Amino acid sequence: MDFLLTRLSRRSLEHVARTTVAATFSLALAEAFRFREAYWAAITTMIVMQSTLGAALTVSTQRFVSTALGAAAGALLVTRLGSNLVVFAAGVCGLGIVCAILNLDRAAYRFAGIALAIMILVPRNDVPWMIAMHRLFEVSLGIATALLITELWPERPAPPSGQSSTAPAP
Repeated sequence: MDFLLTRLSRRSLEHVARTTVAATFSLALAEAFRFREAYWAAITTMIVMQSTLGAALTVSTQRFVSTALGAAAGALLVTRLGSNLVVFAAGVCGLGIVCAILNLDRAAYRFAGIALAIMILVPRNDVPWMIAMHRLFEVSLGIATALLITELWPERPAPPSGQSSTAPAP
């Protein structure tokens, strides 16, 4: 038990608390707005939560652009070509090329691919463009919540090396 307690610093517990509050708040907002797949707001919030607003803004921009790209590509492909293995493979490959041309990093490519996969692989009865818009709203809410919490409750800087992070704050 002592081993576990020595691993839990004040800073790490605060990060857990910040992320829990942000993800829960994001989910509650998405449910209040009656988003169909509200869980995407919470998932996005957890992805975007960073220690500083600057770091969160960078991740947020990439997440928003890549989700919009993947959702739009998925909606276009499903509308024009349907949903099958070949369409999925072509979409993933095409997104990789577009992300490289736009100089987006590999994380952005992963996010775009996730949005594309959801659009193509999850069977739905709704119009693909409407689903893409819902995904963008859900992700945007998650990003906004993460940025808000990061701004209102910033993470404390790491203590200088050699100083315990479990020591009480001055």
